[in-house]
Amino acid sequence: MSRSTDPLAAAPQVAQAAQASFDRTLAQLSAYLRVPAISCDAQHHGDVRTLAAMIRDDLANLGLDHARLLELDGALPCVAAEWMKAGPDAPTVLVYGHLDLQPVKGETWISPPHQPTVRDGRLYARGAADDMGGWVSHLAAIRAWLEQTGGLPCNLKLLIEGEEEIGSPNLERFMDAFPEAFDAQVMVLTDCENPSTTIPGLTVSLRGLIELRLTVRALDADVHSGLWGNMVPDVSIALCRLITRLTDEDGRLAIGRQQVDPDWAQASWTVPLDNAVIEDGAHIREGLAALPHRGRSPAEWMWRQPALTVVATTMPDMAHKKNALRQEASAVLSVRLAPGQSGDELVEAIRDAVCTEPPCGVEVSLTEDGWSGEGWLYKPEGPAFEAASRAYLAAWGHDLVQVGVGGSIPFVALFGQRFGDLPLILNGVMDPRTTAHGPNESLDLGVFAKAIAANVYLYAELAALGDRLR
Repeated sequence: MSRSTDPLAAAPQVAQAAQASFDRTLAQLSAYLRVPAISCDAQHHGDVRTLAAMIRDDLANLGLDHARLLELDGALPCVAAEWMKAGPDAPTVLVYGHLDLQPVKGETWISPPHQPTVRDGRLYARGAADDMGGWVSHLAAIRAWLEQTGGLPCNLKLLIEGEEEIGSPNLERFMDAFPEAFDAQVMVLTDCENPSTTIPGLTVSLRGLIELRLTVRALDADVHSGLWGNMVPDVSIALCRLITRLTDEDGRLAIGRQQVDPDWAQASWTVPLDNAVIEDGAHIREGLAALPHRGRSPAEWMWRQPALTVVATTMPDMAHKKNALRQEASAVLSVRLAPGQSGDELVEAIRDAVCTEPPCGVEVSLTEDGWSGEGWLYKPEGPAFEAASRAYLAAWGHDLVQVGVGGSIPFVALFGQRFGDLPLILNGVMDPRTTAHGPNESLDLGVFAKAIAANVYLYAELAALGDRLR
């Protein structure tokens, strides 16, 4: 980029050029989405590597330097590249995204999940918004800057992970092995949601996650239910009764609720997350409704309070019924932790509830099962966030709204631990209708276009801060 070029003055023209190339960007995104890069399935690890190599080559052809695959034993690769020609006085921005996908087995899609299809202004494909569209929006902004001005207004690094959908188990190893790939003054993490298709979101909190296995035992063998029923414990019934001990009348976790900041609680009612948005985005059946508020806003329930979901049981399914009282029954409980909540304390409270005077005299055990992740709560202050606010207002015509994510994203907590002294700007291209991780995942093309423009303006705004970010 020419030293005489004023990034803030050039940004509107660059954003216009990016919009003119939107079809080109959409074609590139669609090409990536055709690769079933499913990281949780070893049969698709070759696809993850194929896609990583494709992205590496495209980054090199785009004009970025040192485009490469970062490799570690026992890990799927990360893709890294950089453009460091803005000079030593310009800030360095790291853009993180992930290329791997969730599986699609057992889901019913209107169009094939790995054949991107546009319907009614949305692009349908697995990974369209989570997270391929998130970081591809940056490629579009980078291309527009390079083609219009010959350079970027700031130094920039890209890091595209291949294991996010399995909990980023090796990301910290990559941070240790390749510290230069993560060295930056600002980090933009592109795997989050907007409260609507017209309002941009800045994510400032996540819930944590612990998975627990609750097991009930009563017998040493299955026995005939007709012969022994009414005098022998039914472990399935006991398991159901134990789970209801943990919940209130609405089915929400009744243990471990948190006190939230009163000012935040009051402001959370203004977040555009009403029952209509919830019922549409969560595909609640016609005639049914979202759960009652009970004095808390939907945003507080979904972002700042713990939650419980039964994600698996050993109860007999319809295809394997038999007239028997079973030896034991188990359930896997997914427990979402409020940001900053102690997982150990909540687990002990759950253990006390289910192990004290168990129903029917059954034996009860509670153990941790699967992976866990910490919550995250962040206070976005300083010039980088002021720059982001200006960039998003220019692109969206609406102020950034601080939002939370009810899910658990391990890489965010890790970035917070390792780089918590840096500005962490969490954004993305999801909206309430995206259906990430579910059938018919989609990307709103209007959101995608505005995200591209916001990136164009963000680079210029951050560059204008100069050494205030160094």
